[in-house]
Amino acid sequence: MTIDAASDDRSADTPVATPGRPPLSINRYVPAMIGIIANQWSRSASTHYRRNFGIGIVEWRLMVVLAAAPWITAAQVDEMIGMDKAAVSRSVRELQKLGAVTLRPDEADPRRREMALTEAGRALYDRVVVAAIERERRALSCLTPEECQVLVDLLGRLQRNMAAIDAAPDPPPGA
Repeated sequence: MTIDAASDDRSADTPVATPGRPPLSINRYVPAMIGIIANQWSRSASTHYRRNFGIGIVEWRLMVVLAAAPWITAAQVDEMIGMDKAAVSRSVRELQKLGAVTLRPDEADPRRREMALTEAGRALYDRVVVAAIERERRALSCLTPEECQVLVDLLGRLQRNMAAIDAAPDPPPGA
């Protein structure tokens, strides 16, 4: 679903002009578009994964990280994918209930815990990843293989450029 029209019948592609402020079109404003797609994809995935595998999207994201980088801390998960430590802790508890994750003290700092998938967690990952890849394939089926590659390249560039958002001060309000 796209945002095709505002509630007062103005097209969402038509920028709303407010005196003294630049116009903004929700269907052309990249942060809104990325956010809407991410929210829709996550909500759909979470429903599918809960129904079919007993985990939600947050647990799945943690499993993806642990499959790629076992024996890492919650702080490292946050650095890798921006998942805050509280969300990591909740997800770890859920995955421990399923026997999918194990913990051990961090050798450098025994107050911290490192985590990894168990054998059962790896088996669950192997089942979910098939569904995840198929869902991605269906979502991207409207694009050619070349367009998919361009999309991945552009998203990678945006991801690497995220520090630029905070690199310069925002203009003062009303400027």
